[in-house]
Amino acid sequence: MHPVRVSIPSFRSENNSIERGYTVFKIDVLMNGRQHALEKRYSEFHALHKMLKKSLKPPEIPSKHVRNWVPKVLEQRRQGLELYLQTIIMENEVLPKIFLDFLNIRHFPSVPKTESCGSFDTESEESSKLSHQPVLLFLRDPYLLPSANDAFSNVVIEGVVHGVFYPDLQPR
Repeated sequence: MHPVRVSIPSFRSENNSIERGYTVFKIDVLMNGRQHALEKRYSEFHALHKMLKKSLKPPEIPSKHVRNWVPKVLEQRRQGLELYLQTIIMENEVLPKIFLDFLNIRHFPSVPKTESCGSFDTESEESSKLSHQPVLLFLRDPYLLPSANDAFSNVVIEGVVHGVFYPDLQPR
């Protein structure tokens, strides 16, 4: 199962004096437990479809031309667009950058699993670009208890020690 889930729960019509009326579709995106929503017009779906056709064979997209803008027809278009997005996700193990951009999902360049830490046999240009940043920096050994004359005791270490060795003891 892919870590990305999409749905189009609703749509709304927009009317303004500059453009003639159009429909906006609300897209809910769930990825790695985080959810966000965005709104797209059909023209944006159509542009995505044209871009995807350059790199893969996308599923059919609902027709660009709609004869009448009654709610039943728009509901069918909503369902068709939702199926369109879900099919792209199901049929592609690696989602194209264009698709991730369309859904406002941050993407990271993927390196093949065999070279995720660099290659030991040959030094390729791609593996030499890999860099590792420190996540956490300690100014002194974090596993040593602070000295008795330390004005600020390490609450985290004390909590862990008390929790592991004295689980029935109430905190001070």
